[in-house]
Amino acid sequence: MTSQPFRSTDPISLHPTIFVILGITGDLASRKLLPALLELFTKRLLPERFSIIGFSRRSFSREEFRELIREHLNVRPGQFREEDIKHFMDHMIYEQGLFNDPVAYNRLHVRLQSIDDRWGQCSNKIFHLSVPPDLYEGILINLANSKLTTPCDDKTGWTRVLIEKPFGNDINTAKSLDKMLGKLFQEKQIFRIDHYLAKEALQNILAFRFANPMFEPMWNRNYIDKVHIKLYEKDGVSDRGAFYDPIGALKDVGQNHIVAMLALIAMNQPSSFSADKIRYERARILNSLRKIPANKVKLNVVRGQYAGYLSEKGVKPLSNTETYFRIKAEFSGARWKGVPFYLESGKALSESKAEIDIYFKKGKTSVWSKTSDPLMLSNILTFRIQPDEGIKIKFNVKTPGYGFDVEPKTLKFKYADVSSFHDAIPNDYERLIRDAFSGDQTLFASTDEIMASWRFITPILENLSTLPLKIYEKGATEIG
Repeated sequence: MTSQPFRSTDPISLHPTIFVILGITGDLASRKLLPALLELFTKRLLPERFSIIGFSRRSFSREEFRELIREHLNVRPGQFREEDIKHFMDHMIYEQGLFNDPVAYNRLHVRLQSIDDRWGQCSNKIFHLSVPPDLYEGILINLANSKLTTPCDDKTGWTRVLIEKPFGNDINTAKSLDKMLGKLFQEKQIFRIDHYLAKEALQNILAFRFANPMFEPMWNRNYIDKVHIKLYEKDGVSDRGAFYDPIGALKDVGQNHIVAMLALIAMNQPSSFSADKIRYERARILNSLRKIPANKVKLNVVRGQYAGYLSEKGVKPLSNTETYFRIKAEFSGARWKGVPFYLESGKALSESKAEIDIYFKKGKTSVWSKTSDPLMLSNILTFRIQPDEGIKIKFNVKTPGYGFDVEPKTLKFKYADVSSFHDAIPNDYERLIRDAFSGDQTLFASTDEIMASWRFITPILENLSTLPLKIYEKGATEIG
């Protein structure tokens, strides 16, 4: 098999670009970034001239670095051609330095300039902070002070910063980080990552709602009884105890992933499908979430911890960190007045899945049925985010025979059943990196969204310790 020249098929990515990974030896770079970049490379979706620079404190020879990267690519046998992997790795460079050392950033600046000089033009630069959140502030300040993030040309030499969640620990730390970012960078340079927004099935919620006029007129309190958003994990914390224990489920997935799903379900139709309009509507609906006052937290929030959590590596012996939560949320405003939105997530549950159930109000036809389960006659629309991405609708049909009882049936659409859909789904990080190259911020959280989310979550966090901690067995299907 002859290796083909690597030429991008996408005109917006033709300009030379340097992708800098700060913390390239870490878990995120290994699990997400490097495999996604390799996928984009083999699909010809990276510029013809691009470079990936790894920055970290460890010292490597060139061969040691290549060996590390080859291991971190997590390539399955036969997944890619060896010459393609080698060609990809030829674009990688390593620069050793401490994150808190300004001199190291000056060396990095010199390295980037040498690449520009070799290419004979100013290149685009993307900086990804693949580091723990407590290192963000120092790194961002050093990037700005060393002029690394100063665009060398307004039209062709932009710079962008990619920041992973969690964005702050509460409303106050989020405001502090945002204030600092505002002083150092323009909003168009800042790409705040919540990879859940990049999931194909989650994006399809907007298409389902706004491209199918039959549903949107019913998308309100007159027809919808309740909404249940679920993010279940079958595994416990495994070897991530030291990371997870100071955070807990609510900060780990509640403030970001769960709220992202909530926004897409409840938001109004944007005036256009531009990034600004979509992010505006997501922020607007989140700003209408009713805060849960301290005296109502016990009525609206449940927290739990799976049995055996205290024995996990890295977990404090007497930790009361929640591994499960359920929140009853409500919006102000006429559209959703009185409709409860249940937000639920936990580890060590019976299965791993992310899905959203929309329960429609029962019609008068329910009097024709003798079923004892009232939910059996509710029309339920389910968006399955992962695994087995798809959409299903539970509806009622007449039971065959002489009477007039009805029974539920299900209509399903699964991505996996349509090869042209399933095979075309990009990885979350492939899409996010691709959008960062193109400057599309639709799938990245805005400042307003971040702040609205924290305004809702922070009062719950402040009163979480007042709630009883329900201990549940691993594999539980229901926590009281």
